[in-house]
Amino acid sequence: MEDKAQIQEAIKTQGEVVRKLKSEKASKEQIDEEVAKLLELKAKLGGDDGKHQFVLKTAKGTRDYNPKQMAIREKVFNTVVACFKRHGAETIDTPVFELKETLTGKYGEDSKLIYDLKDQGGELLSLRYDLTVPFARYLAMNKITNVKRYHIAKVYRRDNPAMTRGRYREFYQCDFDIAGQYDAMIPDAECLKIVHEILSELELGDFRIKVNDRRILDGMFAVCGVPDDKFRTICSTVDKLDKMSWEDVKNEMVNEKGLSEQVADLIGEFVSMQGGRDLAERLLQNPRLSQNKLACSGLSDVKLLFSYLELFQVTDKVVFDLSLARGLDYYTGLIYEAVLTQAVLSGDTLNGAEDSVSVGSVAGGGRYDGLVGMFDPKGRKVPCVGVSFGIERIFTIMEQKAESSADKVRTTEVQVMVASAQKNLLEERLKLVADLWKAGIKAEVMYKKNPKLLSQLQHCEESGIPLVAILGEQELKDGVVKLRVVATREEVDLSRDDLIREIRRRTSEA
Repeated sequence: MEDKAQIQEAIKTQGEVVRKLKSEKASKEQIDEEVAKLLELKAKLGGDDGKHQFVLKTAKGTRDYNPKQMAIREKVFNTVVACFKRHGAETIDTPVFELKETLTGKYGEDSKLIYDLKDQGGELLSLRYDLTVPFARYLAMNKITNVKRYHIAKVYRRDNPAMTRGRYREFYQCDFDIAGQYDAMIPDAECLKIVHEILSELELGDFRIKVNDRRILDGMFAVCGVPDDKFRTICSTVDKLDKMSWEDVKNEMVNEKGLSEQVADLIGEFVSMQGGRDLAERLLQNPRLSQNKLACSGLSDVKLLFSYLELFQVTDKVVFDLSLARGLDYYTGLIYEAVLTQAVLSGDTLNGAEDSVSVGSVAGGGRYDGLVGMFDPKGRKVPCVGVSFGIERIFTIMEQKAESSADKVRTTEVQVMVASAQKNLLEERLKLVADLWKAGIKAEVMYKKNPKLLSQLQHCEESGIPLVAILGEQELKDGVVKLRVVATREEVDLSRDDLIREIRRRTSEA
């Protein structure tokens, strides 16, 4: 056990670090990290009675959601689910942990990020890393060959969190997948259409959907001279091009992965290419790539894909990008990723400054025709294509937009407050609120026998409740209820029967 004086000295030093960061207006993430260290030191010291104290903080890479954040999250989920349902998907759920062997060998270099659970003397288990592998296991286990499904659930990765950019260790994924034997590129095009619809509807800022094909990448590696056994590992390196410069990527290929400079430079020529259908046509004529069957079939499919995307009217946001690799091992064909190019929030209106929120990729997916076959005892393949939304990153932007907006985020859906103007009317208030609940109206009362009318009205203003049903002695004598509009202070006397009708009318208009 460390000496008490040493711990107290460390607390003093750490306290100064925190104060300095706050005075320098450092990032919240940096301050939170140092505060957590300070709390841990204080916990070591213990309370006055010498007992160990709890450190009140969430685990690294996780977060709590307050009511305002939950309201924003619910709005995002509603938009996403409405789109999935519009496209005819049904939903499933799978366990939060899987057999370790189910997840092993499916994620390439990212396998090291899987959370393994402690051996409890039974099955070896791991927390799910994504929703795709459990979906493939579910299809194989239940012998399903045809389904269009969506799944919204939490997944877990032992990643280095960057919480200000929406990267966590526990986070939600929203997946949409189409499983079944269909004609080329029709389901794939619909997945891209869904990405376009959701990102447009959420109004996050300008975005691009990058597309490529694993077969084109593999063909490209082959014609550039990459040995077969290095395809996957070089693919993982190319996948870092959105985070690293070409020089750093080339350096990793040559110095860490053992490629020659000449081969790396040939790859560099290809991965700098971007375009649309025209680029696919041009590459089909490329003297090197046209000699590779795999690349040609990928390029033909990309060309076909763009013809369908034109019919769906989404080609303005889609770019064929040869640098897109996506590191997961299970992709076999088309791959895609949606990136925000201008997630700009209006910042300080006084100086006209604007804050750009860097969040990177917000959705990704592709075709994985071999994954279900890995789980099937007879190796029967079920072709699949899907997309996954990194919903936490979307929340980050939505939250910051809400912060910078003048509009108040409502955290409840209460339509009317049942209030009293005088004392001794609790029973009447409870009777009326019960009638409203029975009629399906969202209503509430204050939990006091004799609340002041002003307090009740203030609660409505603070909570954004649009209407107040006021009961007073005169209203009870006349057999009416006074309905007040909080925003305009307009009042109208209504019979009990008319009250419910009027509340419905006014809230539906709002």
